[in-house]
Amino acid sequence: MMAMALTSIAKGEVKMAIWGHTAEGVAVPIYTLTSGQIEVRVTAYGAHLVSVKAPDRTGKMADVVLGFDSLETYFITPSPYLGAIVGRYGNRIAQGKFTLDGKTYQIPLNNGPNALHGGTKGFDQYVWQGKEVPDGVEFTHVSPDGDMGFPGTLTAKVKYTVNGNTLRIDYTATTDKDTVVNLTNHAYFDLHGDDKGTNLNEIVEINAHKYTPVDATLIPTGELAPVAGTPLDFRKPMAIGARIDADNAQLKIAGGYDHNFVLNGKAGTLRLAAIVTDPESGRKLTVETTEPGVQFYSGNFLDGTFTGRHGIKYEKHKGFCLETQHFPDSPNHANFPSTELKPGETMHSTTTFTFGVEK
Repeated sequence: MMAMALTSIAKGEVKMAIWGHTAEGVAVPIYTLTSGQIEVRVTAYGAHLVSVKAPDRTGKMADVVLGFDSLETYFITPSPYLGAIVGRYGNRIAQGKFTLDGKTYQIPLNNGPNALHGGTKGFDQYVWQGKEVPDGVEFTHVSPDGDMGFPGTLTAKVKYTVNGNTLRIDYTATTDKDTVVNLTNHAYFDLHGDDKGTNLNEIVEINAHKYTPVDATLIPTGELAPVAGTPLDFRKPMAIGARIDADNAQLKIAGGYDHNFVLNGKAGTLRLAAIVTDPESGRKLTVETTEPGVQFYSGNFLDGTFTGRHGIKYEKHKGFCLETQHFPDSPNHANFPSTELKPGETMHSTTTFTFGVEK
């Protein structure tokens, strides 16, 4: 029998249940956050966002993020990072190397010649400590000095809260030694609902005049290039699939979209990152963030290996990601916004996902 706790709060409810246990017998909670408009489920394992239920234009609720039915599937499935909090450094670091304070650090390689999402055992593979807070839950993970090669003991906190039709994620981190940190959530969205179709007909708008081009291993070249005149121009709404097969070197390298966009406006202030609409269901997702960039990923590496909810195989372009973040490989690019964190400082960022409808 699942252990169950229920906390009533002003704007909704938080329910906690024990979803399962690790091989070592550690209990793993799952939290359900409801507001009367959306329902969000998050688990302490990897602080994963497991599901988000939102209405279509007729009011029908359906799940709009990809995920698995059971905790055990997250343990045994080679990670596509579905809904995970990735760190200590989200996205790629070239050759897994960076230099800080004159010392070179090596992160285990797990993405060709590069380190991705924190190395071979990132934050997505740990049970975080959860506690209920008003309107949601806050997860904490302590990463020791030297974890995956990163310097400093890092204390990371991720808070999920729901208010009306908005899911808010707040990230904070502190350290006892100079380090680098880049935390984000790796949710794959599917606005059709309940894992129907692909994302190619969904309409995307990204608030960015520039992006960071990549080399053959998806590492930024260091250039901040204009999107104008390229298939990466989403300043006006455009279907994901409209230009995804264009004769463009960047799209060919990534097999679609897998690029960091340099968001307009002042980093550190909450501002528009992207808007996505699904013409079929009418669902609309608006993303705002304090981060300087957003990685738009069109699910190019999904290949049917992973079977999600409803027994659906997650094929190419099944879901899309909008990973709000600092830029990939920032520790190796002095012209990128810094990801360094020093003792006495607190890294803080906020991202909101608002689920609406277009009639």
